[in-house]
Amino acid sequence: MKTQKFILKLFPEIMVKGSSAKRQMVGQLYNNLLKLLGEIDTDIRVRKFSDKIEVVTSVKVLDRVRVRLLNTSGIEQVLEALQFDNMMTLDDIKLEVGRVVSDRLEGKTFVVRAKRTGTHSFNSSEMERTIGGYLLANSNAKSVDLHNPEVTIRIELINNQLNIINHKHRGLGGYPIGTQGDILSLMSGGFDSTVASYMTMKRGIKTHFIFFNLGGVAHEIGVKQVSFYLWNRFGASHRVKIISVPFDDVLTEIFRSTPETYMGVTLKRLMLMASEKIAKEMDIDALVTGESVAQVSSQTLRNLALIDQATNMLVIRPLATMNKPEIIDIASEIGTKHFAENMPEYCGVISKNPITHGSFKRMEREAKRFDYSVLDRAVEEAKSIYVDEIVDDITSNAPIEIVEDLDGGDYVVIDIRGESRAIETSCETLNIPFHKLKMEFKKLPQDKNYLLYCEKGVMSQLHAQYLRDSQNRENIKVYRPIK
Repeated sequence: MKTQKFILKLFPEIMVKGSSAKRQMVGQLYNNLLKLLGEIDTDIRVRKFSDKIEVVTSVKVLDRVRVRLLNTSGIEQVLEALQFDNMMTLDDIKLEVGRVVSDRLEGKTFVVRAKRTGTHSFNSSEMERTIGGYLLANSNAKSVDLHNPEVTIRIELINNQLNIINHKHRGLGGYPIGTQGDILSLMSGGFDSTVASYMTMKRGIKTHFIFFNLGGVAHEIGVKQVSFYLWNRFGASHRVKIISVPFDDVLTEIFRSTPETYMGVTLKRLMLMASEKIAKEMDIDALVTGESVAQVSSQTLRNLALIDQATNMLVIRPLATMNKPEIIDIASEIGTKHFAENMPEYCGVISKNPITHGSFKRMEREAKRFDYSVLDRAVEEAKSIYVDEIVDDITSNAPIEIVEDLDGGDYVVIDIRGESRAIETSCETLNIPFHKLKMEFKKLPQDKNYLLYCEKGVMSQLHAQYLRDSQNRENIKVYRPIK
């Protein structure tokens, strides 16, 4: 019987841990996969071993399983294998390998690498020689090359079960989420904060988000969009929260009490102070920011030192020594670049001649002029929800109507997934990727009713709400067809 198998090789740093720590991390990864893959198909089988995890799935959900595995921290390599049971003899094995791999060998040099576990009448070297000889005689392969082959045929024999490995992918690496504690990420939705959050999630840290709202509803929706995206892609094995802190009154107080040159540093200090208060309430021991040394005036080494004086909590800066192009490259790779490029901004603190080398004594004097009751009130008014509840929260005040059946409706469907081809419907259908929607939607006729479509209906609902709030458009609904 043939089934599709994934063999997951663990992050090397897990393998060098002591037996107790390694057992705990492998167990956490196993539990994470049970949850994540169970949401795709309850028939998926997951088995853990001391040095690997195996996942067996049906072909119908193969692509979804592969994507989920490649975005799960703790996995170094994802090997795709065809599994064959009841392989009793070496002749059975060579025939099955030949049927699977012969087409790949045409005109190429190759080598066979075999691993064997169990009791057999032959060893691994005999497997390699026998299978290699059979392939050379029964395919159009050029020759066997033991040192620099163009194709490497990898097989594993576990008792009477044969695995033919046909694809090898690089995994996310890092530790499984749930093994390294919790952290609170200061999220603006731009390149830096999204990449910094991704890097802590990749390291196995359960990453919550905190957003400081300086007065823009559209900005808050944008931040919630990208927070949901990051969580759903890289951290959905655990529930995390997003906290929105109203900071417009804090901003007003900064203008009242703070000289222009120190406004930027003061704002960052107050954000850390508020984050520390909320983190302590959540029993979180560290904060993460997207700051990079000298990228802007408030991020010189001296100013970062001034900012850190405002908190006793550990502040992690994964991007501290990275250049902007490097950060943008990572954002492109993980899919947050388009969010960052289209993130609405509310620039409330524009310092004239901002200080680049602040004074500790001057900062101490200026900090005493601020009315901290305003900050305390902002923290008290902060709203916290789970990230998986973002859609319900955003639409609770002005729900976006969901259309399930297009019959009898005069609609234009907009597929925002970014696929090369749009979904086929009975209505006029446009293909506008979500990252172009903000600009392209303005160009569309105002007298039509539009339905936004994505695979699960989550991002379409968030973008519909954003367009309604930012462009004052009421002719927007969500298309979620009945399956």
